[in-house]
Amino acid sequence: MRASPHTREYQLAIDTAREAGALLRAAFGNVREAQYKGLVDPVTAADKASEALIAARLLSAFPSDRLLAEEGSAAALNAGSERVWVVDPLDGTVNFLHGYPVFCVSIALIVGDRAVVGVVYDPLRDELFAAETGQGATLNDNPLAVSTTDTLLRAMLCTGFAYDPSWRQENIAYFARFTDLTQAVRRDGAAALDVAYVAAGRYDGYWERGVSVWDVAAASLILAEAGGRLSDYHGGPYDPFSREIVSSNGLLHDLMLEVIASVPVAPGVEAVDFH
Repeated sequence: MRASPHTREYQLAIDTAREAGALLRAAFGNVREAQYKGLVDPVTAADKASEALIAARLLSAFPSDRLLAEEGSAAALNAGSERVWVVDPLDGTVNFLHGYPVFCVSIALIVGDRAVVGVVYDPLRDELFAAETGQGATLNDNPLAVSTTDTLLRAMLCTGFAYDPSWRQENIAYFARFTDLTQAVRRDGAAALDVAYVAAGRYDGYWERGVSVWDVAAASLILAEAGGRLSDYHGGPYDPFSREIVSSNGLLHDLMLEVIASVPVAPGVEAVDFH
């Protein structure tokens, strides 16, 4: 039996992500209406149902923990706790709304200032990416490792475009430059899966600015445990509460940072602190 410092939390995150994923899988293809939190940022009934389920499971098991979830469930509870469950109940809502089959559930546990458990579940492919700090990362219980690609010309990268138009405009310049320098650049619309795919060696790197903590907290731990590297846009330490991320297999990281530094872009919006 698996025994480690956060065995109970790890298994709870896995079981809960699978249960929420089953809910999303059942609703997929039947949701065509949404409310909007901004100009283009939708939330569906499936987002809310998934989050309610996750909140109930996590807080029932750990009632003193704090919950930081995209749709705001239990936001006022246990504000002083150093243990924070960070949840995206449906990462890829736009995809889900349009019937595009790329979305997932993301659950992380942060203790103090670092993630100790991370789970990303793709319910349509039944792929569960999971990690606990110091224990390695897995995909459906099989060990994960990043790719060995060491040149941009042979690399397939991924990025995302934030809902805020000013973040989008900034990333167009990066997207164009990386498209010129790499084998391919993709945009899937689900940040948690994008970073998990870097951990699995499917992508060689991923960058985005304007991303939220619930999008990447779980996947960033999975990538780190799979041997990858994470930083901010300047190569500084990665902070899951920051709104920017560069992630890679490690071999390409400095090259990606050089490209980012070399591209002239208009200043983006100021980062928002979600602590």
